Amino acid sequence: MKKSITKVIKTDKETQKLMNEFYKDMKRAKTPPYAIFQADTGDTIVTLYESGKAMFQGISADIEADMWANISKNKSDIEYFIDDESKKEEKEDNETTIPIDISSIGSDEVGTGDYYGPIVVTASYVSKENIPFLAELGVKDSKKLSDEQILKIVPKIIKQIPYKSIILSNREYNEKYDKNMNMNKIKAILHNKVLTEIAKEHTSDYIIVDQFEPEKSYYKHLEEYQNPLKGITFITKAEDKCFSVAVSSLISRYIFVKEMDKLGEKYGVFLPKGANYYVEDIGIKLVQKYGKDVLKNIAKLNFSNTERILKEVRNK
Repeated sequence: MKKSITKVIKTDKETQKLMNEFYKDMKRAKTPPYAIFQADTGDTIVTLYESGKAMFQGISADIEADMWANISKNKSDIEYFIDDESKKEEKEDNETTIPIDISSIGSDEVGTGDYYGPIVVTASYVSKENIPFLAELGVKDSKKLSDEQILKIVPKIIKQIPYKSIILSNREYNEKYDKNMNMNKIKAILHNKVLTEIAKEHTSDYIIVDQFEPEKSYYKHLEEYQNPLKGITFITKAEDKCFSVAVSSLISRYIFVKEMDKLGEKYGVFLPKGANYYVEDIGIKLVQKYGKDVLKNIAKLNFSNTERILKEVRNK
């Protein structure tokens, strides 16, 4: 089976006109922010942005991108190449299973893979009496529901399900992040904090963390903290196996979406989620308008997007 890849190139004005004409019958009705068009060839999604950058995603992305790179005057200006299937393989599921009909405390986080916006970590307590209520709502992992669906069901959840959340702002994240405080350590600290708080108030059969690294490493991050919470069950893809983790995933996403909306309103721009190419077009516009320090308040500076944004601004 052929792998899906992503490739981004920079095009000149003449090539952009040719692309516009070439893909006219394949264009989608809706386009992403700051895009001239988005087209679907069947094997590849092609998005041409106002900046002149073109992103190709799909099993034939390399062929499609190379064709236009050879036509464009910017033949050597290939921005970056991502082999989606060759990213670090997910750790194998540790096969840990838990009963369904239990009371549990579970935690999950949102925002760690997004360039813009805070990190939100939530721990929830779900009694076995509340499982039918959540099942009827259709509670699933936040990745499987649209933001619109999450905005509708989470207000119903938080009225009935006890939870604790922490919002780590971009400024706080950028102040904390260094060689001794990486992303996983930050996550471990935040998970420990919300789990400890809710475990003081509720007794459960299980305490579950959606595993982001081995248990030993998790506790190593907490060595300098007194009495980190013990008795945790670490499960990969726990949001699919445990209602409390699924609920925490949804609440974290709900808060994250709300915080992203606030940031967007403050700076008068739509802030895209994720860390894909088009977050950089937004970043360029914001730096040009507010100066490079704006990124400290809205973005995670250690992401490679920062370097590309600042380089682009310097070259303009």
